Amino acid sequence: MTYWYEGPLAAFDTETTGVDVENDRIVSAALVVQDASGARPRVTRWLVNPGVPVPAAATEVHGLTEEHLQRNGRWPAPVMYEMAEALAEQAAVGRPLVVMNAPFDLTLLDRELRRHRASSLGRWLERSPLRVLDPWVLDKHLDRYRKGRRTLTDLCAHYGVPLEGAHDAAADAVAALEVTRAVGRRFAARLERLSPAELHTLQAVWHAAQARGLQAWFARSGTEEVVDPAWPLRPELPAAA
Repeated sequence: MTYWYEGPLAAFDTETTGVDVENDRIVSAALVVQDASGARPRVTRWLVNPGVPVPAAATEVHGLTEEHLQRNGRWPAPVMYEMAEALAEQAAVGRPLVVMNAPFDLTLLDRELRRHRASSLGRWLERSPLRVLDPWVLDKHLDRYRKGRRTLTDLCAHYGVPLEGAHDAAADAVAALEVTRAVGRRFAARLERLSPAELHTLQAVWHAAQARGLQAWFARSGTEEVVDPAWPLRPELPAAA
């Protein structure tokens, strides 16, 4: 019997102009598809001219300058269509989709689709819903008392996964996929009997609990930051009155 963490997986990652999912833009993205553990991955890359300034702080993270994106990137509307179509194809064939910190990348894509296509990610997935595997949520739930940060770089170090070219969308997607496989193997006794669909449902519950815990910590610290419990996609903000 092949367990889900040894079988077919895909992974999606984006690089952006910032960390505000409502207003920042996607500048690059990648979808990695692997038919089985150890198989050669197939990689699809997108480079986007966002049509807005690219802050220097964002360029420092991913290395993509505004000039480079203007010269080599494509306009957002057709690219967002292709991304949504690619994710819908993964959902249609039942291939689980790995997304590190899924509410960030998937919400950004949803907002870009609303902005440029008058559509939404949900519309693309009406027939076949995604089965998302989020290594951040999985690791935090399964090893909740481990101290330290849990960025992708940290998780790669903890699980012994190579990460070459961090903050390149394809490199990060491959690393997140391998971390997810490593989490599955390490916690096989707790995960191997669960299907990706069951895990998707459980992760929504686990993430909400994690968000409540972080929100309580912020409250004790006197921080006003709000933690959204929604996973893997944040709901659309209501329009201003």
